[in-house]
Amino acid sequence: MKLASLASCAANFVFVLTLLAVASGASSNEEKVTQFFEGSETHTNNWAVLVCTSRFWFNYRHMANALSMYRTVKRMGIPDSHIILMLADDMACNPRNAFPAAVYDHPRKTIDLYGDNVEVDYRGYEVTVENFIRLLTGRVAADTPRNKRLLTDDKSNVFIYMTGHGGEDFLKFQDSEEINSYDIADAFKQMWEKQRYREILFMIDTCQANTMYSKFDSPNILSIGSSKKGQNSLSHFHDYDLGVSVIDRFTYYNLEFFESVDSSSKQTMADLIAAYNTSLIQSDPGVRTDLFARDLAKTYLMDFFGAVQNVKLTTEAFPIGKSK
Repeated sequence: MKLASLASCAANFVFVLTLLAVASGASSNEEKVTQFFEGSETHTNNWAVLVCTSRFWFNYRHMANALSMYRTVKRMGIPDSHIILMLADDMACNPRNAFPAAVYDHPRKTIDLYGDNVEVDYRGYEVTVENFIRLLTGRVAADTPRNKRLLTDDKSNVFIYMTGHGGEDFLKFQDSEEINSYDIADAFKQMWEKQRYREILFMIDTCQANTMYSKFDSPNILSIGSSKKGQNSLSHFHDYDLGVSVIDRFTYYNLEFFESVDSSSKQTMADLIAAYNTSLIQSDPGVRTDLFARDLAKTYLMDFFGAVQNVKLTTEAFPIGKSK
């Protein structure tokens, strides 16, 4: 009897320990899940703002730059609802275009950049310095439609790409006004204070591009430019049918790298930067990392260019009413 009683007590003790271990494990797992979704080390959504600031036919390549980047971020998984595309001119419908309703970034013309369900959010004279700043800071009119709003939050990673004509500390809009490095720095500061981003990847392709991020002082911004101070950014691939260059070198070699990347890829920002070849780009790209907290070797391209599968964790019940 005593042996049976001892065996029963031992079994109960083991059972209780097992329950405690399971409960502890469940609690630990719950904490990990909560930390994964709610912790400061994760983000829940990616956005892209792609801006071509140039008008006129001879700036065809700048529109091709932006459309090529648009195609890339869509291919990697960012939906149109999270992409703001700003095009200052419509080269596809320009009367000089020998290939109406089409835009190409290579003389082989294998990919029509304008024919793949392109959704332009700001077009023509809507592309202004004021509208760009209002978009970033969220200071838009109450009746502004959703597709013209950057609906980011403190869990958003934002890729901002700009292309056009510029110089030291400025980028021209529409060949009639300019945005300078202080303007963008101030917009980013407002975004940070209003919790409108977690991290920003700022990439710009213009002459003396590296000067455009020199005034940034807000946290968690990684900046990449196509050329250093006093240096031009050069075009690539002249098309004799169109009579213009169809893409810029810096953007082209970024896109060439991105073609080897898909939504499951593990390439990092360090891999992208290491792939820059100044003899091919024919300028000196710059990278500013002092405001960016993470190691570039551990920062995946998909952290900015891909779709994010994380969901927002909530402990609150959602009331579901009866259908009428």
